[in-house]
Amino acid sequence: MKESIQQIARAMVAPGKGILAADESSGTIKKRFDKIGAESTEETRRFYRELLFTTSGIGQYLSGVILYDETIRQAAVGKSFPKILAEQAIIPGIKVDMKTYPLAGSPEEQVTEGLDGLRDRLKEYAALGARFTKWRAVIMIDTDKNYPTDYCIQVNAHALARYAALTQEAGMAPIVEPEVLMDGAHSIEACYEATKRTLQRVFEELKLQRVDLSGMILKPNMVIDGTKYESKSSPQQIAALTLRCFQETVPAAVPGMVFLSGGQSEAEACVNLQALNTTGQSVPWQLSFSY
Repeated sequence: MKESIQQIARAMVAPGKGILAADESSGTIKKRFDKIGAESTEETRRFYRELLFTTSGIGQYLSGVILYDETIRQAAVGKSFPKILAEQAIIPGIKVDMKTYPLAGSPEEQVTEGLDGLRDRLKEYAALGARFTKWRAVIMIDTDKNYPTDYCIQVNAHALARYAALTQEAGMAPIVEPEVLMDGAHSIEACYEATKRTLQRVFEELKLQRVDLSGMILKPNMVIDGTKYESKSSPQQIAALTLRCFQETVPAAVPGMVFLSGGQSEAEACVNLQALNTTGQSVPWQLSFSY
């Protein structure tokens, strides 16, 4: 009997587990390889992912892995990567957005593209073993220029909702990722306001596009100071404002959230996630990671 999108979504936020974001594009992973003097080829990228996916005991800590188009087609030890993951009770997923482009009419802001031909690509990815998908929208803050504009939020929210509806139609659970960027000199309060506006619009669009909220996962940013802001909030302040923002915008029907690291260091992202889970507040969602 085929599992439902609700079952997939709940399994993606299983207690004590998170989602590994292994969906770096070939360009992004090349930059990482360059730092350690490694050549980026199809084979070295495949071998790197093989090291990750065949790590002993990885299934104890990961509920899912987000793959890249190249990666979902690759194999190791005679098995496809999706099969290697599934055998460890790890759910294989796939990044399906294409890339970001300057937004027509507000070119300093960005819009994510990839809806053209998405229905057919989703069918192919499902046949390759994917059970969930991911789409990232990018929202920038610049208080001097009054960014983000309502226009930018609306365009990206609409695309996220269309993507989510198509994913559910294909029998997979979507990860909806509206990322409000840390880049900039804005305060944590400015991030709170931008994140709140973004999430409000995203969930309005999801409702209009008839997306089943119980069959999706949210991948949000934390409410946090800009990287160039003059002071730095504590993990407890970040957790308090982040939860307040979500309580005001995210319906309880969503099973959980897997936070993006969003430019934080590994240590910062983990400390802040711990703070979110130790506030003592009762929330309706599982709170985990997708780093």
